[in-house]
Amino acid sequence: MNETIDLIRRYYDAFNRGDWASMLALLDEHVAHDINQGGRETGRDRFAAFLERMNMSYSEQLKNIVVMANETGTRAAAEYVVHGVYKATDEGLPLAQGQSYVLPGGAFFEVAQGHITRISNYYNLEDWLAQVRRVEVD
Repeated sequence: MNETIDLIRRYYDAFNRGDWASMLALLDEHVAHDINQGGRETGRDRFAAFLERMNMSYSEQLKNIVVMANETGTRAAAEYVVHGVYKATDEGLPLAQGQSYVLPGGAFFEVAQGHITRISNYYNLEDWLAQVRRVEVD
């Protein structure tokens, strides 16, 4: 259990540093990635492409991270608060104009042999949309 909690903490530490290579090294080669309100992608290479695409449109830091794991360390969950900037328009989403946003998020993990084998990310898309659609009036 403690090894899994440490693994997930290292994953988020690497995320917050923008250290994609270290993040990817913690993933199983055939990792399953469930995208928030989207489909499932499989494989470390697909996850790397996802990170690259996200990095183009978003600058995010995760704060107040809490990690929990089951007794055997095969399953884990994390809750956090996303502090982000929408820096470039993502396909099918509103125009990016440097809007900032703050919203709660979470993820579920499966772990085997010291690697993350599944990541399922969740956040409230409607909350995010409302924040990036707002217009500040001087």
